[in-house]
Amino acid sequence: MTTSLTDLAVPVAGGVLGGTVYTPDGASTVLAIHGITANSRSWAAVARELPGVRVIAPDLRGRGASGTLPAPYDFASHVADLIAVLDDAGVESVVVVGHSMGAFVAAALADRHPDRVSALVLVDGGVPLPTVDDPAAALGPAMQRLSVEFPDRSAYRRFWQAHPALGPYWNDDLSDYVDHDLVGVEPHLRSSVNADAVLTNVVELDGRNGYREALAALPQPIEFLRAPRGLFDEVPPLYPDERVGEIADLLRTDVVDVPDVNHYTIVLGPGAPIVAQAIGKAPTRKPEVGR
Repeated sequence: MTTSLTDLAVPVAGGVLGGTVYTPDGASTVLAIHGITANSRSWAAVARELPGVRVIAPDLRGRGASGTLPAPYDFASHVADLIAVLDDAGVESVVVVGHSMGAFVAAALADRHPDRVSALVLVDGGVPLPTVDDPAAALGPAMQRLSVEFPDRSAYRRFWQAHPALGPYWNDDLSDYVDHDLVGVEPHLRSSVNADAVLTNVVELDGRNGYREALAALPQPIEFLRAPRGLFDEVPPLYPDERVGEIADLLRTDVVDVPDVNHYTIVLGPGAPIVAQAIGKAPTRKPEVGR
């Protein structure tokens, strides 16, 4: 199954927000938000599982085709950019899916603009994480690559193929995903990701500034999908078993385990059909405003 796509280009503060629109002529729309050092092409496999659905996947400020947009890079700025995307697309209310950090941005969007989000699908993210003292160590190769130049695209693919959570599961979607991250001219290719954007967002993942309280009060229906393995294909995962009860209570929903995937392959691998299924069954009614 193939999916048609076009480039996204939306005027925002400081320039143009880029990204990818899958099935641009789709009869319904989903907004898909990627992770902290990822980009819009991380949604290719999920979009294929949603025939007839327009999947709008922006490159968040400081990443991908939006890599040169200036600061600020905080969640509030991402939310403002996404409202511009929805306005540009003529979408009043939409199901929003977020992966990893993108799930936090999705929840922030739902909190600040509840009338624009009909339901949330949070994919291995969105629930506060322990405070990170060393982002470079926590993110590993995802962060290390930001200071490295690559002579050609093949070298960049080889870099990622050595990653324990990606290499063993390599596919065409992953090749396209890492290619979309590259900017520059050979032999001076580099990642599009702005390190300042990553450092700004990683400290927001612990639920500070009222995020946890806002998450607990969201009026929208929520689906939470969990990967059983983490950022390095390891066990325990990002959200270990001992947190399942806490997450279910916080979100007022069941935690759905997606079998045999890690933090990346839950969207860029065999987890994609289950993520798409969760999106497809999400309610499309408008949430109540004025909680």
